[in-house]
Amino acid sequence: MQLILASTSRYRKELLSRLGLTFTCVAPDVDESRLAGEDAPTLVARLARAKAQVVADRSPDCVVIGSDQVAASGTMILSKSGSHENARRQLAAVSGKQVVFYTGLCVINTRTGEVQTATVPFTVTFRPLNDSQIENYLRRDLPYDCAGSFKSEGLGIVLFEKMQGDDPSALIGLPLITLTTMLTRTGIAVI
Repeated sequence: MQLILASTSRYRKELLSRLGLTFTCVAPDVDESRLAGEDAPTLVARLARAKAQVVADRSPDCVVIGSDQVAASGTMILSKSGSHENARRQLAAVSGKQVVFYTGLCVINTRTGEVQTATVPFTVTFRPLNDSQIENYLRRDLPYDCAGSFKSEGLGIVLFEKMQGDDPSALIGLPLITLTTMLTRTGIAVI
């Protein structure tokens, strides 16, 4: 069966490529707005499923992967900043704090109709950051398309005191350990 990643994220594409599988990427047309009262785990689970479903609806005999990620610090939810100023505000807000990155994952087998979902948390503790450190980081890594305004696979790793989680790839946006289990259940052999 054809494997489809319901995403245009270069980070998710790069992560999925690590598994050595042949796949295509299809842009899911999904409104990613947060619903009133929706917490971070519920938001990413809903969006991951919506992204996978919209692509699955037009892709017979396929396995479709959908994923979404946000960061949360207390009740504050951080998504992609989109700009330098928003990224500066986000990093200043999480300076010295613990942030949980939630990655929603959904795998749909359009042949059988089976839907698998998971939400994978990964926690980071940010170092106390001053304005100069934030500015220097943002100018060097340009993380404006990343949840929480940093790239852990780049210079962003120096922003942390500690990282905790079962799947480090979840922090980048596609939890490969969980995904491998899901793909195996659909009959796709990763190794």
